[in-house]
Amino acid sequence: MSTRLDVPRQGGKSSSLFFQVFPSLMLPMFLGVVDQTIVATALPAISADLGEVQRLSWVVVAYLIANTMAAPVYGRMGDVLGRRRMLLTALAIMIVASLFCALAPSMLALTAARALQGLGGGGLMTLSHSLVGEVVPPRERARYQGYIAAVVVCSNCFGPLAGGVLTQLFGWRSVFLINLPLGVAAAMIVRRLPARRPQGERAGFDGLGLAYFVAFVLPALLALEQIQRFRWSLVPLVGALVVVSLGALTLLLRRERRHDAPMIPIALLERAVMWRSGALSACHGAALVSLITFLPLYLRVVRGTSASETGLLLLPIAVGIGVGSLTTGRLVSKTGRTMVFPSVALIVAAILMLGFALTLPILTFGQISLLLGVSAFFMGSVMGVVQVTVQNAAGPTMLGAAAGSVNFSRSIGASFGTTLVSALLFSDLSATDGGAAHAFAGLVGLGPAALDGVPAAARATILAAVAGTFRLVFLLIATYVAAGAILAWFVPARRLP
Repeated sequence: MSTRLDVPRQGGKSSSLFFQVFPSLMLPMFLGVVDQTIVATALPAISADLGEVQRLSWVVVAYLIANTMAAPVYGRMGDVLGRRRMLLTALAIMIVASLFCALAPSMLALTAARALQGLGGGGLMTLSHSLVGEVVPPRERARYQGYIAAVVVCSNCFGPLAGGVLTQLFGWRSVFLINLPLGVAAAMIVRRLPARRPQGERAGFDGLGLAYFVAFVLPALLALEQIQRFRWSLVPLVGALVVVSLGALTLLLRRERRHDAPMIPIALLERAVMWRSGALSACHGAALVSLITFLPLYLRVVRGTSASETGLLLLPIAVGIGVGSLTTGRLVSKTGRTMVFPSVALIVAAILMLGFALTLPILTFGQISLLLGVSAFFMGSVMGVVQVTVQNAAGPTMLGAAAGSVNFSRSIGASFGTTLVSALLFSDLSATDGGAAHAFAGLVGLGPAALDGVPAAARATILAAVAGTFRLVFLLIATYVAAGAILAWFVPARRLP
């Protein structure tokens, strides 16, 4: 097998090269997707065991922040040093971090371990997409997105079910331990990939840009986190965090414009097709990750479901996303059209999510599954189209940077979106009913049974306050979907070459 692959021109050759590479990427892709969905069903159990329910969202956000920082790093380093090498590095970090997660004695330790896990997970999908783009020409990429979607379907189906069953049978720590054998197996398979000569230029990595980026993201998220327990005495702290974040953003943008090898390719992102696609990806990430993070909490706190029952109720979302992505990939390949599909589909998804939020108290479990499954199907139209669009716009020498920019946008949108939802949840609870805010930790651990000793009138008041707050949560998530629908109509690239 040759050590260098030029971009193929013929369908038969691209098919052969794709199937030489893709089997080795299936398990890393699987790990990259499953790590979020498998943890979602364990969140109530994690909170019940470690406490600090107000910081529960940081189990998700810490992973996303690190993933956000790592995605463009892997994209650039893959262009420069080779994607197989960087993929093995990402898997090694993922394995070690998963062990630390399983052994975490406190919420703070788990958050730190999840951040380390995100540093590994940030490379799995970015590098896998880049390796596929390396051997498949632009028009063919949409067709092969269907195979990637099949992996997403499998991992999305496995995640909620496995997370629920493992949590109920063996405890929440087992959802991290399962990554160890999977990660080792993935590394052994990836080693079979041929080493290819990188297409990007060797240049110094933008370490200072990375530092500015961290100084921008972390204070902004910490400022949002303070809102959920807002007091007037915290105003100076929040103001200082905002000033630091904005100052770091200014320095970051100035730095990235001048650096020869920027962590964030500003010149690339200034193109309308790139930044609008990135903004769409951010809205999509905010909606989807917020949904799979806070839906298990709602089901546990208000409906009293077990971990395995929650996993089953999350399954339609997982299947819907995968099937929607698979269907969209086939349509793009046949027609050459791209953004028309999410432009229409996200309007439907936004309407369905709005209906879900408004009718939530009267919905049965079956109706919840149906509404969310159909919404997820239409939301599945986004990520494959965005990947194909930005890779085509970036060209072969910037594939890694383009793939990294998509994951970067999605992760930063998910980080800010999830943190904002968490802030809304706890601040509204505190403002609406102090008793509900005080009882929330017990509800996360035991469900409505935590209120068995409370007088009937007080119990009804607390549950009504909690249910009303969750309605606001899902309305905010519907707003994220609606914003994505608007953005999709303004992405200028509507067809593939």
